Amino acid sequence: MEQLGFRVAMVLMAVMFHACQTSSNLHPLILVPGSGGNQLEARLTAGYKPSSVLCNQWYPTGKDKEGWFRLWFDPSVLLAPFTKCFAHRMMLSYDPELDDYRNAPGVETRVPHFGSTRSLLYLDPHLKHITAYMAPLVSSLEQIGYVDGKTLFGAPYDFRYGLAAEGHPSQVGSKFLQDLKQLIEEASTSNGGNPVILLSHSLGGLFVLQLLNRNPPSWRQKYIKHFIALSAPWAGTVDEMLTFASGNSLGVPLVDPLLVREEQRSSESNLWLMPSPKLFRRSKPLVVTPNATYSANDIAKFLNDIGFPQGVRPYKSRILPLVEQLVAPEVPVTCIIGSGVRTPETLFYGKSGFDQQPEVVYGDGDGTVNMVSLLALESERDSEKNQTIKVIEIRGVSHTSILKEDAALSEIVGEICCINSYQMSSIMSAV
Repeated sequence: MEQLGFRVAMVLMAVMFHACQTSSNLHPLILVPGSGGNQLEARLTAGYKPSSVLCNQWYPTGKDKEGWFRLWFDPSVLLAPFTKCFAHRMMLSYDPELDDYRNAPGVETRVPHFGSTRSLLYLDPHLKHITAYMAPLVSSLEQIGYVDGKTLFGAPYDFRYGLAAEGHPSQVGSKFLQDLKQLIEEASTSNGGNPVILLSHSLGGLFVLQLLNRNPPSWRQKYIKHFIALSAPWAGTVDEMLTFASGNSLGVPLVDPLLVREEQRSSESNLWLMPSPKLFRRSKPLVVTPNATYSANDIAKFLNDIGFPQGVRPYKSRILPLVEQLVAPEVPVTCIIGSGVRTPETLFYGKSGFDQQPEVVYGDGDGTVNMVSLLALESERDSEKNQTIKVIEIRGVSHTSILKEDAALSEIVGEICCINSYQMSSIMSAV
């Protein structure tokens, strides 16, 4: 009987894919990338003060006639002299008087190709093979009938910036939410009023969740069909504490993590990804040193002790109230996550301090995000509200490979086909 049920399910899945491919009325789909998941351009003005003579002349991709160049990403930043230039240009600073973040002096930035998937496909369009990001996913979506600019859209953003709790300004992040809202409305209108499917990866899921919760139910009901979140770090990650303490080379062997540590600490969105004391057990040690132990409840003390006291005020006032309000958005949500991949759970530092990489004890997760965070939206949902949350867990798939591996792409595309073919989805769930 089990074998028969499996065969029936496979037949229904094939029929569903065919229905998805031949449908002329697909729900418009908007892709929201994760941190570092889209290109970022910069221009240097008279106020720019280079950290070295080399940095004054270094433009990795060349400049256009208006002085714009691709800041993120170019492989030359992996070489130590250029890494320093890159980090200096990527720096943000928190202005206590403005209570907001801003670029380094003399550095202007912009996000190219908003509304299109173009800047999400490859971080360097000249090195497609090694810098592919959402290209495999977009290719899979095109195979079932999605067309860039018509039914398929991209929402790139300046991923260095985040959002803040109510009552605090967040100029760049709030502008992105406004642009995303407008894109959703335009995508729906241009597709006959069909509501939109939002598909996010990683940090993008936090922005989408905030957008949904900051708009009224009537707007959500009219414009949002479904929210699919891939690898969303709803409650932050222990890996982020490593980033702040010692810098994070993200697995790139040529990069000294200490060269990028200051820039990574300056990122508002990185501060947003610190482990939430609401979801991570307050007593569980996340970082252990000879002199202190830090749990998710000790982030402010941790920031001060690692030598980043300037992060304490924005964390306490802007970030902490934000991460303590994890609310499901009252629209159907599907969380697609990886699991069974070694993920940092506790960091042990010796007498050498935070300038050395720690010994790591690993737990379950997707290699970047811990399971408690990946499952946080489901665990925190209010059963009294009209909320549907579905979790699809794919063993052995990592935080980034979820956008590339065939098994993951099949699950993602299958879920989108289910949403586009509601009746077929209902049949599938009954098998």
